[in-house]
Amino acid sequence: MKVFVTGASGFIGSAIVRELINAGHQVTGLARSEKSAEKIRRAGGEVAEGSLADLEILKQNALHADGIVHAAFSHDFMISNDISQFPKAAELDRIAIETMGDALTDTDKPLVVTAGLLGLPLINGKITEESLAEHSLRASETTALKLAEKGINTSVIRLAPSVHDAGDYGFVPFIISQARKNGISAYPGDGRNRWTGIHRLDAARLFRLALEKGTRGALYNGVEDESIETKKIAELIAERLDIPVKAVSGEELNNHFEWLSHFITMDCPVTNLKTKEKLNWEPMNINLLEDLERNYF
Repeated sequence: MKVFVTGASGFIGSAIVRELINAGHQVTGLARSEKSAEKIRRAGGEVAEGSLADLEILKQNALHADGIVHAAFSHDFMISNDISQFPKAAELDRIAIETMGDALTDTDKPLVVTAGLLGLPLINGKITEESLAEHSLRASETTALKLAEKGINTSVIRLAPSVHDAGDYGFVPFIISQARKNGISAYPGDGRNRWTGIHRLDAARLFRLALEKGTRGALYNGVEDESIETKKIAELIAERLDIPVKAVSGEELNNHFEWLSHFITMDCPVTNLKTKEKLNWEPMNINLLEDLERNYF
């Protein structure tokens, strides 16, 4: 299968590219810099030069592909420490998904879209595959489902807040950097709200399986088999950095976690039972706490 991958040089996307190529697929990856392009070439893929804002490039590569994995999302708000930029990233994402999806009209070519699990509603105490992102700040899932309703073969992988492995530069490394900076390892409130993780190699395999045998309109939960209280994460960080652990709230929470303060308070207990059953997928790598011990300090 000829697969077009956005975000192909990123932390998650690069693992997806390797997984697809190792499974015998041909990959063309979107790259907005020569550094990103070279990374894709070294992995054995071809390069489409451009960004999510280059809609004609997205359209043409979608038309010539047998399937698409959309793993890109602008994280400029993390770099600028300005959460007010998140809606701009979400709008760019929505338009990109619609552009690629429309190019697949009247075909059965699969489009696998990346979304997140934070903030989804609980059903009987868990986020399940039936929990819908109706009020999410990110429009990825709702956009993909609207395409599926139009007959386009779109499915969604909702990833855990921590996709972890050596080289991670997401939420958890930021939490660690704030602990170093402020001299405390903080957690929100009583620390009982739960986060989930997934090793990026397990995530990459999940994307491949969704591309190869996913069903139109399906929602897949990309998580490990356990949820972890934020207090336990903070305690591990405190131990490794030899600093105090502290509960924070209100203004102190906002000052400590900065742009992440919106996300760190969310409770994210998730089940992945239907995802494992439908795609014959099972997490096989170390969990978040084990990975923290091994690769993050």
